[in-house]
Amino acid sequence: MKKTGKHSSVDVSVVIPLYNEEGSLAELHKQIVQALKPRGYRYEVLFIDDGSQDDSFEVIHGLSKIDPNVRAIRLRTNCGKSDALSVGFSLVRGEYVITMDADLQDDPDEIPSLIDKLEEGYDLISGWKKERFDPLSKRIPSRFFNKITALISGIPLHDFNCGLKAYRREVTQEIPVYGELHRYLPVLAKWQGYRIGELAVTHHPRKYGVTKFGFARFYRGFFDLLTVIFLTRYLKRPMHFFGIIGAIVFFIGFAINLHLSILWLRGIGIGERPMLLLGVLMQIIGTQFFSIGLVGEMIANMRSEKRSYSIRETIDPLND
Repeated sequence: MKKTGKHSSVDVSVVIPLYNEEGSLAELHKQIVQALKPRGYRYEVLFIDDGSQDDSFEVIHGLSKIDPNVRAIRLRTNCGKSDALSVGFSLVRGEYVITMDADLQDDPDEIPSLIDKLEEGYDLISGWKKERFDPLSKRIPSRFFNKITALISGIPLHDFNCGLKAYRREVTQEIPVYGELHRYLPVLAKWQGYRIGELAVTHHPRKYGVTKFGFARFYRGFFDLLTVIFLTRYLKRPMHFFGIIGAIVFFIGFAINLHLSILWLRGIGIGERPMLLLGVLMQIIGTQFFSIGLVGEMIANMRSEKRSYSIRETIDPLND
């Protein structure tokens, strides 16, 4: 295994966010150990208990007594997968970071393959559940979501929402995770200049419990997609976003009012026409969008002194 750092005592960190998964944790831990030990990896398993109301944390506590490589964080309330991952990313010690769900649908035997793929020169490998064992009501919206995300983001991944992913540690330290952004980590990493890859992985039917994600995650995910697009494409040039919208709305309003002005010059009354109010309103809204763009440009200019780039490698012979 290639080392990516000089001082890490851990090769692989497995981060597992969970909520009410007491039935699967012992089996999952056993599978992870069986997947990593034969390859000689120095590993840690970091469970993030996202406010479980069952005995999940007690099970993890028992696992930590028989395996000193097990670590755990227990959140006071259910904060969501993104926050749980953010906590895990802040605590990992490994050079490679694996994320996976706790429901046994992700296969730990895929971890060595994901790491091998990273060692080909990638910085993030996203799993692709090519054959899924979820109900149709979950597969169809997910497939639609993935196609839309790939189209808008320009990243040709098949499965953005797959919980099984592999990262180089520096990626997890740089990309922000909040809201529903965990599904867009490849997009955010690509924006930072990291190399993204994909690997087809085995998917299993759920063995214990029930899914914790409902239909609401799709519309929340849609709004977070808009957030990601704005952050990755327009954060440094907000006028390109707000200015275009403002220009379109303003000139539509201008065209309406110009038409009404011509009618007025011909002696046709326009005071009672709803189009007059619409034209004026659109010009006001267009001006407001321009104003927001200008304010955004000023804020972006003030932030420009802060670091907004990612350094991959440094050559400094005096300090080597």
